[in-house]
Amino acid sequence: MEKLRTVRGVHDLLPEELYIHNKVINTALETSDNFNYSQIEIPIFEFAEVFKKPLGESSDIVTKENYIFKDRSNDELMLRPEGTSGVVRAFLNAGLVHDIPQRFSYYGPMFRYERPQKGRLRQFKQFGVECLGLSSTMADVEVICLGNEFLNKLNVLEKINLKINTLGDFESRNNFRNALVNYFEDYRSSLSKESLNRLSINPLRILDSKDEEDQKVIKNAPNIMEYLNVDSRIRFQNICKGLDHLNIEYTIDKNLVRGLDYYCHTAFEFTTNELGSQGTVLAGGRYDGLSKILGGLDVPGVGWAAGIERLALLVDTEIVNKTDVVLIGQAENFNYLLLPIMKKLVQQGIKTEIIYSGNLSKKFKRANKIKASYAIILGEEEVDKKLLKFKDLTSGREEFIDLKQIIKKIKN
Repeated sequence: MEKLRTVRGVHDLLPEELYIHNKVINTALETSDNFNYSQIEIPIFEFAEVFKKPLGESSDIVTKENYIFKDRSNDELMLRPEGTSGVVRAFLNAGLVHDIPQRFSYYGPMFRYERPQKGRLRQFKQFGVECLGLSSTMADVEVICLGNEFLNKLNVLEKINLKINTLGDFESRNNFRNALVNYFEDYRSSLSKESLNRLSINPLRILDSKDEEDQKVIKNAPNIMEYLNVDSRIRFQNICKGLDHLNIEYTIDKNLVRGLDYYCHTAFEFTTNELGSQGTVLAGGRYDGLSKILGGLDVPGVGWAAGIERLALLVDTEIVNKTDVVLIGQAENFNYLLLPIMKKLVQQGIKTEIIYSGNLSKKFKRANKIKASYAIILGEEEVDKKLLKFKDLTSGREEFIDLKQIIKKIKN
């Protein structure tokens, strides 16, 4: 029989890699909690319309990258490709529109059928935050500050740059869109096939193109700043002012966009040069039109999502996985007597492993392999003395003492 393997684009997380992932997630949870963002959990799959409506029938996620299926009730479902739509749907379903603002954090697996690369998988994990109900520029500054502080706590901020831009309000964006169409129409013969498709559907997404020929054309494309109305211009200036007050360094990138129609005003990305083409580790923006698209009241929103896999590749951490104590029986019949000892140690929060099989030499080799600090040894002599042999595996020192004394020594 052929050896079974994982599906292309997914991979197992063994203890050491998962340890780093959990460190990233726990740091994100701690940081967002300090900013008063409450954790929620949303389903891994939803009715397909939850994503199709906001993302648009023409987006790559819906047309090429989705995992979509029908269940036994013939309902069309989709594995979630992103978290924001699900969070806003949950917010609307819970009737929280009259109790705003609401601040949420979430994490979990997302699914997109993309070409697997370093830091980009078909099943990947994201951590995200969403601030719903605040149109103030302070909310934009707040979520960027939260992201910045999260990356700072991971000690990766020095490897990362913040890029920001504005899409303006819907009037400004529409004027900019028309200017882009007029500009790119003159360069149709130079655009890639993908950008030509985007030209009639969503020309802003051409600015995202990594194609070298596209880049030459994009270089002289219209600048969004020239199409902002007064309110949009002042709004962006206020966001920059807020970041300046926080001493958060940033670069204004006129080609930074969000291609989906519900995005407006702020767009931002935290990027690195250390992961090749997959350099964006945290990105977000304002999406004031999303709740209305999902059938609710028009509630403003702003947030971001971070890629756990990409951040884990940047994090330098020493994996601490030492065992406190191993329990060793002189013979297998002593294993039963070790069980209640193990239970008492674990109840005291002491990391414990019974080494069940092998001779004494093999058992001590196992203890050394898992970096155990101490060993408790039980045999005929220990049973007769009604004590346990306690061995410091670093110094080699041994003594006969009872379990209460052992617990005290380990904890000290």
